Amino acid sequence: MAIPTSRTKEKAEIRISTEICNGCGLCVSVCKDFSIQLVNGKVTTTENPFFGCIACGHCMTICPTGAIEIHGRECSPNDLFALPDKGTRASYDQVMSLLQSRRSIREFKDKPVEQDSINQILAVSLTAPMGLPPSDVNVLIFDNKVKVRSFSKDYCDYLEKMRWFVSNWFLTIMSPFWGKSNDELFRQFVKPLFRIYIENMKQGIDMVTYDAPLAMYFYGSPYADPADPLIAANYAMIAGESLGLGTCMLGGIHPLIQSGNKARKFREKHGIKYRSREGIFVIFGYPKVKYAKGIRRTFASVTYSE
Repeated sequence: MAIPTSRTKEKAEIRISTEICNGCGLCVSVCKDFSIQLVNGKVTTTENPFFGCIACGHCMTICPTGAIEIHGRECSPNDLFALPDKGTRASYDQVMSLLQSRRSIREFKDKPVEQDSINQILAVSLTAPMGLPPSDVNVLIFDNKVKVRSFSKDYCDYLEKMRWFVSNWFLTIMSPFWGKSNDELFRQFVKPLFRIYIENMKQGIDMVTYDAPLAMYFYGSPYADPADPLIAANYAMIAGESLGLGTCMLGGIHPLIQSGNKARKFREKHGIKYRSREGIFVIFGYPKVKYAKGIRRTFASVTYSE
């Protein structure tokens, strides 16, 4: 048995070199699938794991002698690397300083984002935790202003054909079915959003992606953990900030290109491989503006369980 993803439906293979295993048991302690066990002072595989090895790699990365190798599910010993020295890691204060300095930027200089920076953003995104390896996150990259504007124009044309979706008659019909909060959201946010996007684009103003020089769309697959694209996008945003780029997450695109035949055709046109329960766009560029202050935010609630 193996947990399926869009990339593999097989379990990984655990290879153990018993001659160099020192029997420390560290690998057994971190394997939450119970795929391995200690027998007579040596590690061996078990007959009844929970799911079969998912290639999280914990056993391989914790082994002090290199006695365990994982092969399959897009994982192999070739993927191992030495952890950075503690002295090179950012402190809490440094991380907090970076995040406090971040604001959502929608005004960009007419300057492209270099390919090296795009590669660095992707490298950071690849370190994001995931619900299940191998990652089912897909990334669609619009790497210049022309591509970004073209996508926004197509999106507004698509919304124009979907305007019935926010018409008064449709919202009135749907109100009893999707409840008060959704009704308020559609009437007070989604419907005005259609108008803002479409009418401004007709005047040559891109209010969808703000003529950013770089946009990345993070989305999943039918097998993906819904949180995975959002976490990877958040890592990308932080990476962009560290490189001196302004960033902004855009939530007004993904939900509206998921359902229906027109949405399917739109996705196909732009090379979007799957419908995805969750997904988000992140735009990047060199900021044209500089903010002087930050704003403290609050959660809706913070409660300690008894």
